[in-house]
Amino acid sequence: MNIGVDAAALGMANAVTSSTNDVNAGYWNPAGLVHLEDHQFAVMHANYFANIAQYDYIAYSKPIDDRSAWGISMIRFGVDDILNTTELIDSQGNIDYNRISLFSTADYGFTFSYARKLQVPGFQYGVNAKVIRRVIGKFASSWGFGFDIGLQFEKNDWQFGLMLRDITTTYNVWNIDEDEYAKIAAAIPGQNQELPESTEITAPKAQLGLSKKFIVRYDYSILAAANLNMRFAKTNDLISTDFVSIDPAIGIEFGYTDLVFLRAGVGNFQNLVQLDSTEKISFQPNLGLGFKYKGIQVDYALTDLGNQSAALYSNIFSVKVDLGLFRN
Repeated sequence: MNIGVDAAALGMANAVTSSTNDVNAGYWNPAGLVHLEDHQFAVMHANYFANIAQYDYIAYSKPIDDRSAWGISMIRFGVDDILNTTELIDSQGNIDYNRISLFSTADYGFTFSYARKLQVPGFQYGVNAKVIRRVIGKFASSWGFGFDIGLQFEKNDWQFGLMLRDITTTYNVWNIDEDEYAKIAAAIPGQNQELPESTEITAPKAQLGLSKKFIVRYDYSILAAANLNMRFAKTNDLISTDFVSIDPAIGIEFGYTDLVFLRAGVGNFQNLVQLDSTEKISFQPNLGLGFKYKGIQVDYALTDLGNQSAALYSNIFSVKVDLGLFRN
């Protein structure tokens, strides 16, 4: 649930908390759903770790009236066809390759969003209710629940946004198959002797955003945006204290006649300690490209997974469709 969705947003290093205003706002800041003028649908696919992991997203949203909107989305991140070798050796100590089976491990996130304009001009809020499902083959599975709250404010063409993720703390409760666990409990002496914890907790996080769109000679636009991503713990983020750690992100989008878009962003600033004990600041650069024609928008993002020296990149594609196009 932390990777992000929509190649347009990922190309801007996720710095869209204040500017998001379409079907993908259900993920970035549900308050942005109030800007919808009609039904919208979005899909995204990405491969991670040399195509080992598959990341998919689908979303739908629509206005309720001129002051409110709702949306629903699903995210899946999974690794399929993993070899299960826990029964490779039979009770006689013989290796039997016919005993190898396949399994998948996957995380699912289902989000239900609602947004509404407040009576104060320029203010809107949104709420997410999240259901988390995690499955590790037949070995273990879990259910989790959580909530997000988002706010947006617009004044003199400036946009401000605040997203509070997992505001109530998201809990996942695991159910572990003890019979399957027993097969590996003594595989390595001194390890896996006890069942893992059955409760997994996701602590609250906050994202504060600022953006402004500039129109240049009618045909050209520039959207500049910045985010402060905050975690309430001491981490390797660029700004880190015992109370809060802050990771800044900056994104920019150049548009031509609302038809072609070029995006760039940088984020994920981290303080790293190298082998020689010296410190280094790492960061994650992103690039993106988008095309929009008659309500259909196709976006592409090239995102750095964080290890610049190894040049590990992911190619991400997404499509957004204004369903009112077909009705018209």
